[in-house]
Amino acid sequence: QVQLVESGGGLVQPGGSLRLSCVASGPIVSNNAMGWYRQAPGKQRESVATMSRVGITTYADSVKGRFTISRDNAKNTVYLQMNNLKPEDTAVYYCNADIYSRGTTGIVLNNHWGQGTQVTVST
Repeated sequence: QVQLVESGGGLVQPGGSLRLSCVASGPIVSNNAMGWYRQAPGKQRESVATMSRVGITTYADSVKGRFTISRDNAKNTVYLQMNNLKPEDTAVYYCNADIYSRGTTGIVLNNHWGQGTQVTVST
């Protein structure tokens, strides 16, 4: 069973930095697109940053120039470097990935979510 586990969240002051990591484990054949989403209290989940397997990236306008997504395909890991954090970045951050894995009937492609990691930006 494929699992995504995030780490690196926490409490940081405005202007500070955090680096989130997400490791995929299980019977993985290959990862396709991987990305980060976030959900603030009372708001819908939104896309923060995504990266294709070949490195094509997308960013939400609100984080461009401050956040950087990267990945290590050999380690099945995606990262989110967050700089110059603002209070409005406070949210639960979720890792998401399209993963080919070995199932009982062969290789299957499924979309997976991590459990989320809390990021709080506050004085």
